[in-house]
Amino acid sequence: MTKTYAEAWEGCLKIIKDNVSIQNYKTWFDPIRSIKLSKSVLTIQVPSQFFYEWLEEHYIDLLKKTIRKELGALGKLEYNIVIDNSMSKPYTVKIPTSARPSDNPVVPIPMDINNNIRNPFVIPGIKKIKIDSQLNPNYSFDNFIEGDCNRLARSAGFAVSNKPGGTAFNPLLIYGGVGLGKTHLGHAIGIKIKEEFPNKIVLYVSSEKFTQQFIDSVKNNKQNDFINFYQLIDVLIIDDVQFFAGKEGTQKVFFQIFNHLHQNGKQLILTSDRAPVEMQGMEQRLLSRFKWGLSADLQSPSLETRIAILEKKMHADGVELPKDVVEYIAYSITTNVRELEGALISLLAQGSLNKKEITLELAKQMIDKFVKNNAREVSIDYIQKVVCDYFKLPIELLKSKTRKREVVQARQIAMYFAKNLTKSSLANIGMHCGGKDHATVLHACKTVNNLIDTDKHFRKYIEDLGKLVSID
Repeated sequence: MTKTYAEAWEGCLKIIKDNVSIQNYKTWFDPIRSIKLSKSVLTIQVPSQFFYEWLEEHYIDLLKKTIRKELGALGKLEYNIVIDNSMSKPYTVKIPTSARPSDNPVVPIPMDINNNIRNPFVIPGIKKIKIDSQLNPNYSFDNFIEGDCNRLARSAGFAVSNKPGGTAFNPLLIYGGVGLGKTHLGHAIGIKIKEEFPNKIVLYVSSEKFTQQFIDSVKNNKQNDFINFYQLIDVLIIDDVQFFAGKEGTQKVFFQIFNHLHQNGKQLILTSDRAPVEMQGMEQRLLSRFKWGLSADLQSPSLETRIAILEKKMHADGVELPKDVVEYIAYSITTNVRELEGALISLLAQGSLNKKEITLELAKQMIDKFVKNNAREVSIDYIQKVVCDYFKLPIELLKSKTRKREVVQARQIAMYFAKNLTKSSLANIGMHCGGKDHATVLHACKTVNNLIDTDKHFRKYIEDLGKLVSID
C-alpha cells in the first residue's frame, strides 16, 4: 500500500520523537508540515530560512536515517521555506494566514526624530533630541554563555540582530524563570543591532517604565505624543511584558504601537517569566500577536554551563579559584545564573575581607549558608557529587552503564536521596543516573530501604551522607 505524504511524515515523527528531547521536538519538528510525496521524495514546509539552516546543521544525520527508514534507500527530503513577506522578493510565496493580519491598521507617521514629539525618556527642561537606547553595555553576546538551556533563544536572538525585522522571529519572545538571562539577552540583541546598524533607533524599556510613561502621558494630556514617540522606534525591547497583565489601558496602547511597528517591518523583542499560554489577565488579541513570531524559553543551566559561567566571570574579574571550589559552587547553586554569580561574589568577598585563602572548606561554609538563606532545593547534581566524593568515585563512573557492585550501590544511594530530597520525577532522576528508567529508580529506593533495615554498616553510610546532602 502506497503511503501518503502525511502518513510518511507521521512515521518519521514517531522515530524522531524517540531520538530528541520533548522541548527540541516541540520547537523544531512540531511546526513542520508535510506537503508532497513524489517518487520517494518527501517535501516538508518549514517556517523560515533560519529554521531550515538549523535543521540542516543539527539534525541532518537523524533526518537522513529517518527518511531512508521510512521511504527506503532512495528516500530523499526537500524543503519548502516560508518567506516572511516583510522581505522584498521578486516572486510570490505562500504566507501563513496568521503572518500579517491587517486588522486595526495604524497610519504611519513621518520618520523624523527632529520633530516636536515629546521624548518620555528626557527629563523636562533638558533639551535632548537623540534617543538613548537605554542599553547596558555589560550585557553583550560576548559574555552570554551558550548552553543547551539557552541555545535556541541565543541563536534566534543572533539571527534577529543580524536582520532586525527581516526574519520570521518577529516578535521574538524570550521567556523563563528569574535570573536565567532574559534581560541580558534582550540587551545583547539591542547592542548587536546598534553595532551592525548604527542608524537604527533601538530602545530598551521595562514594562513598569512603559506603564508609568503612559500614565504620565494621560495625566498631562500627551497621549498622542507618547504613541508617536514609540512609533518612531526601529527595534523595541520590552522587558517583563507579563506585568502588563490586568492593565487594560496599557495593553490597549501597546497593542496599537505593536501593530504599527510590526506592519512597518520593525523588530519587537519581548521578555517574560512565562510562556504566552500561561499569561493571565492579558487580552487575547495581544496574546495572539505574541505568538506570531518565536517564543524561546530559557531553562536552568546544566552543570557544564554553570562551570563555564563561573570561569567566564572569574576571567573577567581577573581572579583564580581552585578547580574543586568552582565545581562545588556549580554543584550547589543550580537554579539560576544570578544566584550562581552572587555566590561567587560572596565567596570572593569573604576571602578578601577576612584575608583568608579560598579553600574548599571555606566554600562549603559560605555556600551552605547561601543555599539555606535562599531556601533552595538540593539538586540531583549536588547529591551525585556528595555521594561520589564520599565513596571516592569519579562522577562519570556513576553516570556510566557499568555494573560494578560498588558503583551500582553508589548509584542507588544517589537515586534514593534524589527521590527523597528533590521534586524531580523518577524519569528525570533516572536520566541523571546513566539513563535509567523510572522502574530502576523505584527498585534502587526499595533496595536502599531494605539495606538500611538489615545492614548497620550501610545504615551508617546513609546517616553520614544524609548530613552531607541535607540543606536543612
